[in-house]
Amino acid sequence: MHLAIINDYQDLAREAVDWSDLAAQHDLHFHGRLDPAAAPALLAAADIVVTAREETRFDAALLAQLPRLRLLVTHGMTNAALDLPALAARGVTVCGTSLGFPMATVELAWGLILGLVKHIPAEDRAIRDGGWGAGLGRGLTGRTLGLLGLGKLGAEMARIGQAFGMQTIAWSENLTEARCAACGVRRVDRLELFAQSDVVSIHTRLSPRSRGLVGAAEIAAMRPDALLINTSRGPIVDQAALVAALARGAIGGAGLDVFEQEPLPADHPLRSLPNALLTSHVGGRTRENILLRYRESHAAVVAWLAGQPVRVIAG
Repeated sequence: MHLAIINDYQDLAREAVDWSDLAAQHDLHFHGRLDPAAAPALLAAADIVVTAREETRFDAALLAQLPRLRLLVTHGMTNAALDLPALAARGVTVCGTSLGFPMATVELAWGLILGLVKHIPAEDRAIRDGGWGAGLGRGLTGRTLGLLGLGKLGAEMARIGQAFGMQTIAWSENLTEARCAACGVRRVDRLELFAQSDVVSIHTRLSPRSRGLVGAAEIAAMRPDALLINTSRGPIVDQAALVAALARGAIGGAGLDVFEQEPLPADHPLRSLPNALLTSHVGGRTRENILLRYRESHAAVVAWLAGQPVRVIAG
């Protein structure tokens, strides 16, 4: 069989696990980030594909050009880039992996917060340019952390915020008083969350209900020095409204790991805004997590070839 491992742009698949057992019996190929235009030709002969999470979009149009595909292994158990009904209709088995250490995204969120509050990127640039100091930073003690979503990651954000001496508030559509009490968090209405917070951090899944959830009205309710942090999914925030608010200084800044379009276009206005701190959707993509996902991807291929697929994702 032809096995293609795609979007391994950090070249970690071969470091994670020894693929020689599969290479001895199958035609094995490793690829970096896959150009969408090249995908049909590159994968036309593939029986098995292993892909990183939310990279190449496997939709009906692409699948129609992959007549041999029988197994698709994705990092994680959810992948917005996969058209699961279309894959099921073509008889393709889809298997996933665990994501690894979940605190990685929380760590990044706090990195963005601290980077903005303490002016770390500006301080670094000032010193490298021969200067000294880029303005006074702020403290977090006594400030208010607002959490849009209080699931596992939101609860960890609250715990760390409380360790910094912050007040913690939260909102989500189905958030209960009992959940808030368990996390030591005060429940507020949605607009109250934005109006009362010094830092708003988003920790909710992207869905039809959450798409555009943070729009112009929510951003307008924020304090002039407040920060918006998004390590969840780009389309949860109205990006045009956020860019406009940042450009006119209506809010203090934004720390963004996710965007409406990824990779972020080279000419995107966010790239030129000094009050935006940007990372390239690396929240959960630590070295440790990626290595684990490739180990489990290898195990998933071996299990499927033995007729005992694991972590099957239903279409």
